Amino acid sequence: MREGKAKKMQKIAAHYPKILANTNNIKNLLGVCSQQCEQRKALFVNEQLRKLEEETAALKKEVEAHRKKLVDLEIEGGVQQVKVPEKNTAEAPAASEVKPKEVTKGAPKQAKGAEKEKKKKEQPKKGGNTAAVDDVVDIGRLDLRIGRIVEAKCHPDADSLYVETIDLGEEKPRTVISGLVKHVPLDQMQNRLVMCLCNLKPVKMRGIESQAMVMCASSPEKVEIMEVDPSCVPGHIVKCEGFTHRPDAVLNPKKKVWETVAEHLKVNASGQAAYKDVLLLVDGNAKPVVAPTLRGVFVK
Repeated sequence: MREGKAKKMQKIAAHYPKILANTNNIKNLLGVCSQQCEQRKALFVNEQLRKLEEETAALKKEVEAHRKKLVDLEIEGGVQQVKVPEKNTAEAPAASEVKPKEVTKGAPKQAKGAEKEKKKKEQPKKGGNTAAVDDVVDIGRLDLRIGRIVEAKCHPDADSLYVETIDLGEEKPRTVISGLVKHVPLDQMQNRLVMCLCNLKPVKMRGIESQAMVMCASSPEKVEIMEVDPSCVPGHIVKCEGFTHRPDAVLNPKKKVWETVAEHLKVNASGQAAYKDVLLLVDGNAKPVVAPTLRGVFVK
C-alpha cells in the first residue's frame, strides 16, 4: 500500500511543473484576451461617438436651413422680425463680489418717508382719467409716411429680399428690407412712391438693418405695393380721420401695438386702404392710398 502511494506521489510531482506552466499560460492568455476586449470596446465606443457627432452636425445644418427658410417666408408674408437680445452673464458680478450696502442710522425712516411720497404722487386725482392717451391702441400710434425708393437692389445674402434706399423727407434716407422679390420685378421698384411704417423697431435681416416697412396689400397668393397719388412728396404723413395722430418714437414689440392695429387695417371694396372702415388719407392733399387689384385683404 505504501509503495503504491509513493509511486502516485512521484507521478504527481513529475507532472506538477507542467501543470504549473499550463496554469501560467492560461492566465497570460486570459490577460491578453481581456486587453484585446478593452481595446475593441474603446474602438467601438469611439466609432459610435464619431457617427453620433456627424449625425448631430448634419441635423444642425438641416435645422438651420429650415430656420432660414421660415424666416424668408415670414419676411415675404410681412411678419416683422425682432432680434432676441442675447443674455450676457459675463458682466454679472459673482455672488462673493457683491458687497452688502452699509446701513446708517435713520435710513429706514428716510426710506419709509420717500415711499409715502412716491405713493402720494402715484395716486390719481379724483375725477381724472386714469388711462393715459398712449395706452389706447389705434392707428394714431403708427408713423405712416410717404417715401420714394431712391434705389432698390437684391439682398446679397437672401434671394427673396430687396434692399431699398428710401427718401422719407428726413435728413438722410433709410435702408429698408422687403420680401418682394417674388411679387414685384426689380425695375418696378425704382423711383417709386410708397407708404412706409417708420416707427417699427429697427431689426437686422440677414446682416442688414431694416429701418422701416413698405406697406403692401397682401394675400396668401399675391402681394402688391400700396400706390399713392403722384402729387405726394416724401415726408407727407398718412392719417386716419377720427384717430389722433400721436406716433410713438419707436413701437415697443412687447406692447404688440402694430399687431393689434394690423388686424383692422385692410383694403376696402374700392381698393382703398382703411382702418376700421375709415380711409387713410395723405395729409396735405387728402388723397387715398390704393391697392392696384387686390380687395378685402390686409395691409401690412
